[in-house]
Amino acid sequence: MSRPWFGALLRPRPRPLGLRWQLNGLLLMLMLLFTAALAGLRIQATRSGVHEEIVAANRVAGQLLERASWILNRGGPEAMISFLEQLGRVRANDIRFTDAQGRERYRSPAPTYKAGREAPAWFVALVSPPPQRQLIQVADGQLLIEADASRAVLDGWDELLTLAGVAAAMLAVTGLVAAAAVSRAVRPFGQISQALGALEQGRFATQLPPLPGREAQLIGEAVNRLGQAIEGEIAERMRAYQAERALAESRDWALRVQARLEAERKEIARELHDELGQSVTAMRSLARSLLARLPDTDPTAREAARLIDQEAARLYDAMHGLIPRLTPLTLDPLGLPDALADLVAGLGVRHRQLQWHTDLAELPGPVEPQVALAAYRVAQEAINNALKHSGASRIGLALILHPDRTLELRVDDNGCGLPEPDQRPARFGLTGLRERVTGLGGRFEAARRPDLGSRVCAQWPADSWPLRPPPPAAPLPASPSPDATAP
Repeated sequence: MSRPWFGALLRPRPRPLGLRWQLNGLLLMLMLLFTAALAGLRIQATRSGVHEEIVAANRVAGQLLERASWILNRGGPEAMISFLEQLGRVRANDIRFTDAQGRERYRSPAPTYKAGREAPAWFVALVSPPPQRQLIQVADGQLLIEADASRAVLDGWDELLTLAGVAAAMLAVTGLVAAAAVSRAVRPFGQISQALGALEQGRFATQLPPLPGREAQLIGEAVNRLGQAIEGEIAERMRAYQAERALAESRDWALRVQARLEAERKEIARELHDELGQSVTAMRSLARSLLARLPDTDPTAREAARLIDQEAARLYDAMHGLIPRLTPLTLDPLGLPDALADLVAGLGVRHRQLQWHTDLAELPGPVEPQVALAAYRVAQEAINNALKHSGASRIGLALILHPDRTLELRVDDNGCGLPEPDQRPARFGLTGLRERVTGLGGRFEAARRPDLGSRVCAQWPADSWPLRPPPPAAPLPASPSPDATAP
């Protein structure tokens, strides 16, 4: 069965060679190319030298025999053979004498120079010149002079072997020196790799010692700076995380305390409204009943009953003025817009000298109770600050529902404006309002208005203020009928 076409893609690829092997291989390749170039040049020089030597030797031998042939023509073939035997071996030439009948009467003896050795056939074919042949007619025969390049080619081969040996020795020495230099140069990279591995494992305090070599030293310093930067960044993030966690815990604790205070205030307000209110009403009723029954002849008792009625009425008014400060009793039954309108109406009765302006949007649904209470407290605290500290003549309250369903509460006045943030005393209560708003996912801002006065603004995004209906309860399992349980 043939292997799927994607088998080659799934086959793990071999790991690439390291930098040391790559550099050594590159140096070896360059040295081999240089040696091959030298060998090529040497072969070309040998070929040219052999060609020049053979041509020159053949020409000299031919000229010599041509000059000597007219002298020896008178003595016949025997004189020619005797001359050639006395002449012996002429370098790089093979001389043969043939008589008139075509018989070979003489041939040069074999060369004694490097006898028994021959260059390789491929080298001979590579450097040997074209055949050189001269034919000289003499009395009763002819001389054939053929160039013999075997000894010159063998000399070139021996020189090439010598050059190859020297080049191999130089190549080996250079390779060893280069390998040692490369090994020393790349040795610091192993330490750098170990340091990077330590950083990958989270040991960011790892530091490299001074490394040899400029490049390795620069890389080592960069790795050290990287580790320090990562360690510093992690430490900074850890401090920021701890600070945010502490702030979140503080906010959560403040919200729990605020919720507990609101619950206590609501309980106290209900006790005042229900228990103390009924008691004060009963005291007024008893005082008035006593005043109606006392005779006019007892002015002291009647005056005491009248004082009790007046003090009870004053206590009743003070109690009803204190209850809205403890908790807005109208918030739950009326909703946020109507509760804010009731707040402004009550303040308008007590501060008739001020101009009051309200712009309260109608909301599509009820508001989350905590958000509604926070908005009410922001409005209440901002208006109280404007009344106490700003000297304003006009106060505006707006409840805005933006197109993106962001709910915004805004309190504006035309007073002297808020001080700078670093100059605001704690009595303004803005820090508590900010914590209350941001703890519910909103944004809070209190600043001077560009023209005159101050503005306190609180916003809640669309996903934080609507009151979500509780999830439907799971249906209860049907109870078994008496008939089903009867034996």
